[in-house]
Amino acid sequence: MTLASGLRTVPLICASTSENEHTNWEEFMAERIKNFDDWKDLFYKWQSDIGFDVSLVKDYKFEAIYDAGTGAEIEFGDFKGRKKFEKLLDIPTQDMRDALLHLIFYQGDTEFGSSEQQRKLIDSAPTDYDRQCLLRVMREEQRHGWQMCHVLISNFGESGKLEAQKLLERRAYNNTRLLGAFNRNIEDFIDFLAYTCFIDRDGKYQLNMLHHSSFAPLSRSMGPMLKEEAFHLFTGQTGLSRIVKAGKVPIEILQKYLNKWLSTGYDLFGKDRSGAAARFYRWGFKGRFDEATAKEPPKDLERLNEEARLLYYKEDCEIIESFNRLIPEGKPKLRAPDMKFNRQIGDYAGKLYSVEGNPLTEAEYQAHLRQVLPGPEDQKILAPIFKASNWMTVTAGNA
Repeated sequence: MTLASGLRTVPLICASTSENEHTNWEEFMAERIKNFDDWKDLFYKWQSDIGFDVSLVKDYKFEAIYDAGTGAEIEFGDFKGRKKFEKLLDIPTQDMRDALLHLIFYQGDTEFGSSEQQRKLIDSAPTDYDRQCLLRVMREEQRHGWQMCHVLISNFGESGKLEAQKLLERRAYNNTRLLGAFNRNIEDFIDFLAYTCFIDRDGKYQLNMLHHSSFAPLSRSMGPMLKEEAFHLFTGQTGLSRIVKAGKVPIEILQKYLNKWLSTGYDLFGKDRSGAAARFYRWGFKGRFDEATAKEPPKDLERLNEEARLLYYKEDCEIIESFNRLIPEGKPKLRAPDMKFNRQIGDYAGKLYSVEGNPLTEAEYQAHLRQVLPGPEDQKILAPIFKASNWMTVTAGNA
C-alpha cells in the first residue's frame, strides 16, 4: 500500500475483535490516502476486519460502474435546463459543493453499514439458495459503497479522500454509523428478509431521488445501483412470502419484525419539514421519487421528505396485503404499523404512540414495546422452528 508519509492522522472510531487487530487497523488507517488504489487497500482490509470471507465472492469483481444517466440537462430546481455539473468546480458555490459532499458520504455510509449488520448471518441461512442471495446482497451493497467512494475520491479532492476513508472507519456494531437504522442489530434471517424488503425499499426511493441529480457523476452511478437494488427487494419480499406460505412462523411474531423495520424505514426519510431537502431540490441534487413522471412542481419544498414517506407507506401496505392473501381465512393478518409508532426522527420523534397510532403513557409505551417488537421470548419460540428445514417454502432456486 502506498500511503503518504508525514500527513495528519485521521481520528479512529472503530474497534476490532482483539487488541492486536485493533492496533494493526489503527496503524493501517493512520495516514491519509493519496488515490483510489490506496482506498481499495483499505476496503480489502475493512472486509477482513468485519469478518467477511472474500473467498465466498471470489469470482465477483468490485468496480465502479457508470451509465449514461438520465440526460445532459438539469431536470428540476433553480438550474433546470442548464448542462449538468460534470465537475465539482462547475457547481457555482461552496455551500452547494459542501452539501453535495455530505449527501454522497451519507449514502455511502448506509451501504457499508448494511454489510456490517448482516455479517453474522452467512452460516445461518436456511438453504444454500438463501445463503447465495445473502452473499449477493452483501457484495452488491459493498459495491455501492465502493461506487460512492469512487465518486468522492474522483471529484472532491482531499475532502473526498478523507470522507471515503472515514466510511471504512465507522462500524455498525460499534453504533458509529451516521444513521441509527444502520446501527441496529440484524439477529436472524427473518430480520434480514424484513430488512431487505423494507429498508432496502427505502434505499430504492433514495437512489431514485438521486438518479436525476444535477451532478452528472452521481446521476450516472444510480442506474446500475438501482438494477442491483431490485434484487435485494426481490430477496426480501419473496423470502417473507415463503415464510407466510410455510405457516411455521407465528404471524404474531412475524408482525413484530414488520413493526421493527417499518418504523425504522419511516425514519430514514428524515424530518417532516426539512430545509435541507428544499435546498437539495432547488440545487438539483436530489429530486422526488416520481420526478420523471411528475406533472407539476412541488407545492412545498420543505415537505418533500414527508411526501416520499407517504408514497413509501402506501407501497409497504400494498406489499403487506400481498402477504395477507397467502394467509388462510380466519387467521391473523399482517399490517403496517402506524407512522407515529416508535419514531426517532421527525414530528413524532420521541412521542409515545402504539402500533395502531394511539397515545400512551410512558409506562404503557415501554410495556407496549416489549409486546410488539421482537424479543428474547420470541427467539425461544423461533429456535426450534429455525432448526427445522421447512420454515420457508422451497423455491425453484433451492429445490
